[in-house]
Formats: sequence, C-alpha cells, structure tokens
Amino acid sequence: MRLTIDIDARTLVREIAGTRALLDLYSPDAFDLISEVWLKVGWDQKYTHTFSWLGRPVIQLPEDLIRIQEVIHRVRPDVIVETGVAHGGSLVFYASLCKATCTGRVVGVDVEIRPHNRKAIEEHPLAPLITLIEGDSIAPATVDRVRAQIQAGETVLVVLDSCHTREHVLAELEAYSPLVSDGSYIVAADGIMQSLHDTPSGKPEWKWNHPAAAAAEFARSHPEFALDPPPRVFDESQLGDGVTYWPRGWLRRKQPAP
Repeated sequence: MRLTIDIDARTLVREIAGTRALLDLYSPDAFDLISEVWLKVGWDQKYTHTFSWLGRPVIQLPEDLIRIQEVIHRVRPDVIVETGVAHGGSLVFYASLCKATCTGRVVGVDVEIRPHNRKAIEEHPLAPLITLIEGDSIAPATVDRVRAQIQAGETVLVVLDSCHTREHVLAELEAYSPLVSDGSYIVAADGIMQSLHDTPSGKPEWKWNHPAAAAAEFARSHPEFALDPPPRVFDESQLGDGVTYWPRGWLRRKQPAP
C-alpha cells in the first residue's frame, strides 16, 4: 500500500495493487489509514515505552487506557485480574481507578516478577489494593491462586497481556473466562500484532499468530461470549474503531457461566 498526502490539496491518495483511491484528507477514512501507519511506526519506535502512571512505567497505548477506564467505571468490577506484570504500571493504573471509585482491587499474574519491580510495586502507596501472583498464568495451580482471591458474587474483569501467541492466549481465555461476570469482559490485549508482522521489529508469523486470532477462535466455541468492543460513553465523531492496540480483543460475557 502506498499513501500520498497532499496537505495543500487536502487529499490522501491510497494505492493498492494497481488500484487508486482519492480521499478527503479530513475524512474518517483518511483518519483510519493515517492512524494505521502511525500505530505501526509508533510500535516500532517504542512509543508506548515513554509513559508512566503514578511513578511506574505503563507500557500501554494511552487511548487503550482511557477506553478501559470507561469500562471499569461502567462495570465497577470488584476484582481486576491482569496477566503480565512487567513494571507494574497497568496494575497501578487499575488500582488508582479502584481507589478513585472506592470499588475493587487488582490481581497481577506473571511467570516472573523481577525483584526490583516487585519491590517498587509493593512499596507503592496503592500496594494495599494489589496482589501479586508469580507463576505460569495457565498453570492450574496459578489459576487456583487467582480464583482464591475472588469472593462469591464479586464482579470480575480480566485483561490478558502476558505471552501473546495464539496458543497461549487461547489457553488463558479458557482458564480465566469462567471467572468473568455477566456483562463484564475478558480482553485479549495487543491484537495489533497482526498488523505489525511487516515492521522492522516484527515477525512474519505475527500475521496469523496473535491474540486477536485466539479471541476469534474462543468466541466461535463459546457462545456465552461475544466479540464486542465496549460502547463509547461519549462520541461526537464519525470515526470507526479508532486508535487501539487491542483490536478484536474485547470478549463480553452475555450469558451466565455454564
């Protein structure tokens, strides 16, 4: 694909396999195309590695953080489970929302929580709202430890952000989906990988081996869940899905657990 932007003429020309389309530069379609390129370049340049939340690096696209904030405000989960801890910034972000809404706590799971990260998280002012569990996220013993943190009747939301292979994410979906409450979500993060396979730092197999593929496969065999991005609380735009690293990854429980 080739994009040619003419700011003076206010046009964007898209060329794909010999076909040519002329778009208004200030149109929703042009925004989508420019955003697609911006996301690819930003990922390769580690744009998401430039932010922190209350002192901890948070390796997330700011747009995704704002969107899940809307979901947390609406769903009001008692427990937010996140697989993949890294520096702990996302855990602190979720804990700060729990603190602000006076509802909920956070459980973070990782196969390895590095000592300096554990120390920083455990010494953070929001540490009382965070429980760390070290272990393989799909190991039955680890899932049991997470389940033990949840009381009967509590509302649960889950974010999967550890190993991003289709196989691992699918296993996480199978393991953690029973914990998700009616009307809440389990999110397979970083489905954007499908679009990053041809970037300098990407891998060819990402074209098929990515979290969104796992989410789609899971939805086909679990009718109690729907691939359903959360509705926007406020939207005066004409835009589509917008800017996200989590495309096609939001699974909403629409029926009670069997």
